[in-house]
Amino acid sequence: MPIDGEVPQISVFPVAALAVVLTLVPAVAGAQIYAWRDASGTLVLSDRELNAPTKIYEVPGAPSYRTTTATTADGRPAAAPRFDDIVVAHAQRHALRPELVRAVIQVESGYNPAATSPKGAMGLMQLMPATARELGVRNPYDPEENIRGGTAYLRQLLDRYEGNEQLALAAYNAGSGAVDRYGRNVPPYRETRDYVKKVGLKAGAGTGSRNKVVIYKSIEIIDGRAIPRYSTQRPAGGTFEIIRR
Repeated sequence: MPIDGEVPQISVFPVAALAVVLTLVPAVAGAQIYAWRDASGTLVLSDRELNAPTKIYEVPGAPSYRTTTATTADGRPAAAPRFDDIVVAHAQRHALRPELVRAVIQVESGYNPAATSPKGAMGLMQLMPATARELGVRNPYDPEENIRGGTAYLRQLLDRYEGNEQLALAAYNAGSGAVDRYGRNVPPYRETRDYVKKVGLKAGAGTGSRNKVVIYKSIEIIDGRAIPRYSTQRPAGGTFEIIRR
């Protein structure tokens, strides 16, 4: 049943709309953006997670947007990394934690879409040629295609290992064959164990065995404040985040 009796009802924000508002603000190196659209259609942009009621402000020139940081007259608060709207969209499509996808990208490529490994892995999520073909990724160096394929592959691995993120990450690095050969355990390869540890630390909670309790987070705007809502029931539609599996 919903926590505190509140069921989140929130609409998915369109990527095109997010792109428009991001043109109003300059990029800040290393910044992170979080975007939520409430039930009334107002898009909230923040440079930090919304884990408590937070005052919001109008964005000059964009009356349907709000941010958690006051903006200047020409609308220039801190902005997001370049690919985060794509990450959030595909993470939600495959019921993945956005933090997990971000962590994989950070460790795999350092957010370099042109990255190529000595073994031939390509792009942001370092897809191998055969994997890219199986996933229908024609251009692994295109951020949209790469993240689409990488999140689909990560979802396949999580389903294969019953939601265990450590095993899914180990398979992402060393291949599912290696994980299966060692009795569905993280293989004793130093590179793979370091990889699982690095991604796990960056992704935060949720890298162990599957937790049967799933909590969904959404945002509601009330009297000029963005209020986080948590529920054990998956919203019927709209923007939400899985914060614990």
